[in-house]
Amino acid sequence: MTRRFLVLHGWENHRPPEHWEWQLVDALRARGEQVLYPQLPSPDRPVLEEWLDAFAAEWLQMGGGERIVVAHSLGCLLWLHAADRGLVDPPADRVLLAAPPSPVVTASHPEIAGFVAPEDPASVWASSRSGVRLVASDDDVYSTEGTAHTLYGGPLGLDSEILPGAGHLTIDDGYGPWPAVLAWALDPATRFASG
Repeated sequence: MTRRFLVLHGWENHRPPEHWEWQLVDALRARGEQVLYPQLPSPDRPVLEEWLDAFAAEWLQMGGGERIVVAHSLGCLLWLHAADRGLVDPPADRVLLAAPPSPVVTASHPEIAGFVAPEDPASVWASSRSGVRLVASDDDVYSTEGTAHTLYGGPLGLDSEILPGAGHLTIDDGYGPWPAVLAWALDPATRFASG
């Protein structure tokens, strides 16, 4: 069976080669995998509707076979909105949400306030055939009122891992190379705390 990956970046991300997302895409393509890694419109001043339009176009290109999504930061909220609006059809086979920003922090930044997660993001369960995985840090400046597990993992019943001292999982936090994300992409049984 064929499989395709979709990688969704976050706010102010212009897909630098040093970022773990770029490195993940490179590593997957080097293994012959099919990967979509779109530059979402206006990443410094994103507009939810424009990002949803871009997402819908990319999702159509995912085709048949296995569909695997890796989203970081604002890309996680894009995924939640896409699921909430029924744009994830057919559903993904696997989803990884890495460091989703909290509603309070998202609302406090005018540039991304329109991305605050839907009030009832329970549709996220239907967006993936085998579940959604959450990985985040205990000291993420974009999730200041508690861990992502408390805000998303527990309420949504997600398989969650909290990494100590990993910040927002960015280049500045030491997440250029991130072997665990490649390992998860190839094997969903991978646990992030071990790598």
